[in-house]
Amino acid sequence: MSKSKQRDYPRLAKRGFLLGLGLFLVGAGGAVGGTALFGALPSWSNTLFTDMELLGIVLGLFSPLIFGIVMPLIE
Repeated sequence: MSKSKQRDYPRLAKRGFLLGLGLFLVGAGGAVGGTALFGALPSWSNTLFTDMELLGIVLGLFSPLIFGIVMPLIE
């Protein structure tokens, strides 16, 4: 009997991808929608939305790679 906890890697991969997609959509929507509604946004909000977009892309691409391919192979 294994003493390690079994993880559901397909579920982690899907949720990580969806979290990354959500971050990207909120970041892109906030940047475009905020500029359309309020004109020029403060620099901190532009930085926040840009960081959300970049983090969403990285998380959306690497989560399936890590939890879908690498982790099941090394377990």
